[in-house]
Amino acid sequence: MARATRPEVPQSPSLNGPRVGHRARPHERQLSDQPFPTGHLPTGPATTARTRATPAPSVLWLATSAAAGFHCPMPRYFPDLHLDQIVEGVVAGLDQLDQSAIGPVFYRRLSDPDEVRYRQEVFADLEERDLLAAVSRFVDAMRAVRKLLATAADNPHPAQAGRWYLDAAWSYLKAVDELAQGLVAADAKSRAMQALADYVAALAASERFGLLRSDCAHVRERLASVRYCVHVRGPRITVTEFRGESDYGSELQQAFQRFRNGAARDYSVPVRDREHLDRVEAQVLDRVAMLFASEFAELEQFRSKWQDFVDLVLDRFNREVPFYLAFLSWIEPLRRAGLPMCCPDVVWRPKESEVHDSFDLALGRKLVAEGGTVVTNDFSFTEDERILVVTGPNQGGKTTFARMFGQLHHLAALGCPVPGTAARLRLCDDIFTHFQREEDLGATAGQLEEDLRRIREMLLSARADSVLVVNEIFTSTALQDASFLGRMLIERACEIGLVGVYVTSIDELASLSSSTVSLVSMVDPADPSIRTFKLLRRPADGRSYAAAIARKYGLSYEQLARRFAG
Repeated sequence: MARATRPEVPQSPSLNGPRVGHRARPHERQLSDQPFPTGHLPTGPATTARTRATPAPSVLWLATSAAAGFHCPMPRYFPDLHLDQIVEGVVAGLDQLDQSAIGPVFYRRLSDPDEVRYRQEVFADLEERDLLAAVSRFVDAMRAVRKLLATAADNPHPAQAGRWYLDAAWSYLKAVDELAQGLVAADAKSRAMQALADYVAALAASERFGLLRSDCAHVRERLASVRYCVHVRGPRITVTEFRGESDYGSELQQAFQRFRNGAARDYSVPVRDREHLDRVEAQVLDRVAMLFASEFAELEQFRSKWQDFVDLVLDRFNREVPFYLAFLSWIEPLRRAGLPMCCPDVVWRPKESEVHDSFDLALGRKLVAEGGTVVTNDFSFTEDERILVVTGPNQGGKTTFARMFGQLHHLAALGCPVPGTAARLRLCDDIFTHFQREEDLGATAGQLEEDLRRIREMLLSARADSVLVVNEIFTSTALQDASFLGRMLIERACEIGLVGVYVTSIDELASLSSSTVSLVSMVDPADPSIRTFKLLRRPADGRSYAAAIARKYGLSYEQLARRFAG
């Protein structure tokens, strides 16, 4: 039986390139214009007018050389602040290649406020849904291109491998065209996205890109013209050129048309392209390639001529932009739940810093997923204030607040949005944390000695732009010694000039000097056993909680005295 066969070819995208005349849009833009609000706090200096200073733009690095040889291990403070949980959740939806590229970016703090604003601008641009959709489609398309190229590289049959390679090139061309059109339509404001829009427009209009487009279209058209017949007689299969033979499939449909009686169940099964041919299919394709030698020779020449056709800058963009997409996707449930996120004003050693309506990002994501309630808190520093001393009853949110404080400073130094309606934060050069750990029974040193060693190492390494987060330290020693050591630690931290949080049960440390700020974890006035998880700026009064709880359960001195007297 002979049947004419014509390989199906995907619908061709438009071969017209994107509009080349990408108009200049000089502007001055304050951070307060961003969709992530900065509230009433002072904003940073306006971003510079649009320039073409970077011929090969990066959406992550203001200076592209910053990414050269980039490798950064996980900071030691990540587990204490639950930042490891945040990053793990953010990158969970990415494939392994994207995870390996994006994960380390969350480890490396930026060292210049303008670098922070550079990323904040991109986050603000991606709030525009059309641009976000265009960039997301490009990333998805490039993921498909990457898969097609891997399939071609692993395929042992040269003709099929060549076709996978051709499809990868065609998908790449379409992805670049759609990205160029999306960038022009969105009218991006960030320096990174404007530079990228110019670059992609120039690339799509370049002679080399046009030649790739025409070569790819020509080879596809040549392969689409291939028609052949397969003759099957017993175990023998013969492949011949198509010479106008009848299509038996159409004849069979016409023959059985008279037996149709109303709608019939469709038993057809879609045939999907497989990555590899079986033995018979490979032999058939070999015969087809022999019959149409010139067409398949052009396919092989295309693959040889256009090795590494993916532009290096677009390849880097494809590896960098998931940093933004993944983080925005991860915080989207928080924003749908009504929790605020903002782009903080980040500066070196601000005279004042403050955050409004913030929360622990890791805990907030967990509570939203479980349908719980997230409690927000504020804090602020004046020019002379350095250490927030947090006191109050156990299980009142003190440790959560300490984690929030550290998370805010790390995320702000990445250029990411942070929890809150408004924020002004210092750009820190490092974060030092001390959270109580279980005592190692096999260690030669005791818990107090271990605490002292860790604190000494931190204070020797800390600088004026560092951040310190200490949670319930020196609990293994007597109250008087813990008070003395805590006072020495706070005084030394203030001498260095760093800012931080000190969670403690020792109230007197909260009023140590003008450099300390007392925050108290509050309880329900009507029932002191109920924690509100709100922290207020007020003098420490921890003893009142114990007295109130004692009165609630009839255990105060007066109540016990009356009971025994009766």
